[in-house]
Amino acid sequence: MSDIRLRFAPSPTGFVHIGSLRTVLYNFLIAKSLGGKLILRIEDTDQKREVLGAAEHLVQVLDWVGIKFDEGPEIGGSFGPYIQSQRREIYDQYAERLLATGNAYRCFCSVERIQKLKEDLIVNKLPPRYDGTCRHIDSVVSAERAAKGEPFTIRQAIPTEGELVVHDELRGDITFKVEHLEDHVLIKTDGMPTYQFANVIDDHLMEITHVVRGDEWIPSFPKNILLYRAFDWQPPKFVHIPLILNKEGGKLSKRHSDVAVEDYKVNGYLPEAMINFCTLLGWHPKGDNEILSLPQIVAEFNINNIGISPAIFDLDKLNYFNGYYIRQLSLEDLTKKVKPYLIEANLLAEESGDLRNNLTGDKISEIDLQAIVGLARDRLKKLNEISELTDFIFQPKLKFEPELLMWKNFEKPVIVKNLSLVQTWLELVNESSWNRNSLEEIVIKHIADNNLTVGEVLWPMRVALTGRKASPGPFEVAEVLGKKSVLIRLHSAIAKLS
Repeated sequence: MSDIRLRFAPSPTGFVHIGSLRTVLYNFLIAKSLGGKLILRIEDTDQKREVLGAAEHLVQVLDWVGIKFDEGPEIGGSFGPYIQSQRREIYDQYAERLLATGNAYRCFCSVERIQKLKEDLIVNKLPPRYDGTCRHIDSVVSAERAAKGEPFTIRQAIPTEGELVVHDELRGDITFKVEHLEDHVLIKTDGMPTYQFANVIDDHLMEITHVVRGDEWIPSFPKNILLYRAFDWQPPKFVHIPLILNKEGGKLSKRHSDVAVEDYKVNGYLPEAMINFCTLLGWHPKGDNEILSLPQIVAEFNINNIGISPAIFDLDKLNYFNGYYIRQLSLEDLTKKVKPYLIEANLLAEESGDLRNNLTGDKISEIDLQAIVGLARDRLKKLNEISELTDFIFQPKLKFEPELLMWKNFEKPVIVKNLSLVQTWLELVNESSWNRNSLEEIVIKHIADNNLTVGEVLWPMRVALTGRKASPGPFEVAEVLGKKSVLIRLHSAIAKLS
């Protein structure tokens, strides 16, 4: 059995960020490609920012994209509890151990003093870090003050001189001057551990072998390693993955609606597309093929192929992937997925399993609905676009400007004549022969027999049936609308020009 163990340790503070999805995805891929396990650990030490139900929601979102955990709060395992707020006694024990060995100390400085200190340092253009005042308090005096109930934090006692070399699996060795590091807080005044302290303790006790996180955590890397050394523990391998930037080179922003995975789900992105796209935000497979299923990615994924340059979040590329995966769905499955969007747009109604056009009241069979959806399948980039692409089918009467019917420089009487010819040709078509192939064959033959051009006939015919400048072809639309509706729409278009 493999001893490889990775973890995803989110804070339950709200929505699932695209960056978080990429992080858990890389953890998952490394774990599975190496035959290891993926652990979910909830880091709820910042309880002021905790959002009720966020942890459960996060699991639901990750389950939607297909990421399963081997251990976690609801799954169980041999290394629990998997929620940090339930592990406070563990952190207290290890904090006391650091105090006893001189690798940590109690800090009695008030919040106001530290704030004033950092403001003054900023004014003097110096790094805003703690000055180590309480580091020099005698340990006995420190214990006595704590016993009397004086508020304190516990800070890590960072070495004051020398260099520290840490190793990142992607970047190799990185050297830090330790005098530039702050004696950061390990235990807050409320007794809760900070993110950095709890992470080190939990990663060691849970036997985590690889820590995969964003490269914004590199400045904290030496502090983490110094904690491992203070406990005389072997640190895991660290993999700092690159930042994700927008196309302008800035950070992804919730204000621009480009960070919440939930939003992508609601707007009709498929999990296969999200997985495929997010995997390529920092990693690239061998060869030119970028369309890969999750099993294919697992089989090919290698830590050494992760880059270190910032990854660019290209929405156009995501849309391309999503459109591809939409077209891989069967028409039946696609119809099931888009049906809620048609209902939400008030185009479709469903009552007791029966479907009807919500604008006309006409009944719609599942087969008919699939035919409607089929008109849009090749143009869909997101499932929520289905309403915009098909609403002309549901409309009882199309609204568009008569000028849209005009083809190039042809005069109105010519267009009216051509539409009237189409109407006459189609009136003679039997219902049993009403399909796109037969309709196309009949109309194209008549166009040739009458020495007409395809454009001057099919352009106004398509506009008459759809009311749009861009739409599916006229014969596909005619098949879906049916003979009665087609003739009504042709008559209406002729009336607009007459």
